Amino acid sequence: MEHDKGIHHITAIAGNPQQNYDFYTETLGLRMIKKTVNFDDIGTFHFYFGDEMGTPGSILTFFPWPRIKQGRPSRGQAVAISFSVPTHSFPFWQEWLKKKNTKFVEPFERFGKKVLGLRDPDGLHLELVEDPNADDVEGWAGGPIPPEHAIRAFHGVTLAEEYLAPTGKILEKVLGFEFDSKEDDRYLYQSNARFGSVVEIIEHADLKGKAGKGTVHHVAFRAKDEDEQFALMEQLDIQGIQTTEIIDRQYFRSIYFHEPGGVLFEIATDGPGFDIDESKEHLGEELKLPSWLESKRERIQQALPDLQT
Repeated sequence: MEHDKGIHHITAIAGNPQQNYDFYTETLGLRMIKKTVNFDDIGTFHFYFGDEMGTPGSILTFFPWPRIKQGRPSRGQAVAISFSVPTHSFPFWQEWLKKKNTKFVEPFERFGKKVLGLRDPDGLHLELVEDPNADDVEGWAGGPIPPEHAIRAFHGVTLAEEYLAPTGKILEKVLGFEFDSKEDDRYLYQSNARFGSVVEIIEHADLKGKAGKGTVHHVAFRAKDEDEQFALMEQLDIQGIQTTEIIDRQYFRSIYFHEPGGVLFEIATDGPGFDIDESKEHLGEELKLPSWLESKRERIQQALPDLQT
C-alpha cells in the first residue's frame, strides 16, 4: 500500500503561552501531546496539540513568544488552517463557541463542504470543515468535546500566493498532491491521505502583512521514513530547490525549504513518534527535553513562563 501523502504538522506563532494552551485544549478540545522547548530557542516553549496519539496529519504546534508583536497574513504565507469534524457537527460547534465567547463566521460552502471560520486569541485564521472522512473515525474521548463532534485531524491549509503554477508544480511533482478544482481565485489540491489531504491556494493574493503572533511559521508534509525523505530531497533538487540537511526533531526527522512562492515547507518523517519518552496515557504532562538538552534542564525550566495545565 502506498504511503499516505499529506500534511504531517503545521507550526504557528503565538503570544501568551497560557492563553494558547487554554484555547486549544479547552475551546477546540485538542490534546496536548507534547510539551517541550524550541530546540533553536530553548527559552521558548514548543507546544504540540493533536489527536489522542499525535497521529501525522493531526499535529498543530506553536512557538509561544510572550513579547512578540502581532502578525498579519501576507502573500507568501499559509493564511488559514482547517480541521475536519464529522458531518452534522456544526450545530454543536456553534453553541459551544458561543458558550466559550469565541466569535465565528456563520457556516458557508466551499468546494462542496460546509466551512465555519473563527480565529484563535492571537488572530490565527482557523476553519472547521464538515468532512465525511471524519464520520467513521473515533474522536478522542478524553477532552471537553463529546467524541462524536470532536476534531479528528487537519482538513488542510490555505496558502496565499502571487502565482499559482510554481507552487502547484512542487505539490504535484514532489509532495503527492493533484489539482482537483477551482472556485474563483482559489485552487484545490488533493492528496490520498484521509486527513491533512487538502492544500488550497489563493492566487494573486493581495495581502501585505508580516510574521508575528497569529501567523503560520511553516507547513510540514509527510515522509514515511528517512529513505523516502531522502528521495524527496532528490526530487526537490531536480526542481532546483535546495533543502536543509536532515535535522533531528526528537519525534521526527526534518528537512526545510522555501517553496517558490516563499512559504516555508518542511518534510517530516512519520516516526519515531510522540510515545518514545512518555506513555500514551501521559502524553504532554511533563516538560520533555532531548538528551542533548537534559544537562540544561534546571536553567531551561527557570527561564520558561509559568504554565498551568
